[in-house]
Amino acid sequence: MDKKKKSKKKGKRPHKNKPTSKRYTKYKIEGDKATRTKTCPRCGPGIFLMTAKDRIYCGKCHYSEFEGKKNSEEEK
Repeated sequence: MDKKKKSKKKGKRPHKNKPTSKRYTKYKIEGDKATRTKTCPRCGPGIFLMTAKDRIYCGKCHYSEFEGKKNSEEEK
């Protein structure tokens, strides 16, 4: 005859902490004021721009500013 399979006991799953939001890295606290980093000129004040070595980029509307060209022209 067939034997019955033993079912595993379903209990509570262990708690996993979620990573903190990267949104907090876009603010700097200076004294009593919280200053925001650069925002997107197309999307408005709610969307922050990503900063890389040589450019600033918006992930929502794909707006980008290149910093390398501006710096090289000013040095000459």
